This record gives sequence, C-alpha cells and structure tokens, in this order.
Amino acid sequence: MLKTAITVSALAMLVSAPAWSQAVCSERSKFLEHLEKGFQETPVAMGLASNGGVIEILTSENGTWTILITLADGRTCAVASGEGWEDLPKKVAMGPAT
Repeated sequence: MLKTAITVSALAMLVSAPAWSQAVCSERSKFLEHLEKGFQETPVAMGLASNGGVIEILTSENGTWTILITLADGRTCAVASGEGWEDLPKKVAMGPAT
C-alpha cells in the first residue's frame, strides 16, 4: 500500500516539482524498515543533492526500487519507486585514447 502511495506521490511531484508538501515523507528509519520488510529493498547507492539533501537508492533482488531524499530539516521523502531495476556493470575510466 505504501508502495502505491509512493508511486502516486512521485507522479504528483513530477507534475508539480516543488510541492514537497504533497510527497510521502516520514522518518528515515520507518521508510527503511518498511521497504526492507515489505519489498526486501536495501540501500545500494547514495549521493548529495544540490539542495543539500541526501539521495538514496534502494533496490531488491526481484527488481523493485525506491529513491528517497533526506532533507536538511530531517524529513525523508519518497521521490520515485518502481519495478524492473537492473544493475549495470561499472566501467573503469581509461583516460584519453592515444
């Protein structure tokens, strides 16, 4: 059910991007617990967003995924979620061709 709410909320955010008040937000620990128990999703990557928030990508073995952002004020919000996640092989930078 939360997965559906996250998806609907993410679509609403795409229509009105700055509308964080419409996003599904909660404590980070609650998101992580729910996504692990309900979807077997665990964090696989993270980075710093230009607004100072921390972006996290969670994925599962069966291909579900969720992107969360933890904002400077401590709120964690779902940005997007879906199915069909596929890891790509990492490429090593090789420098300029000679």
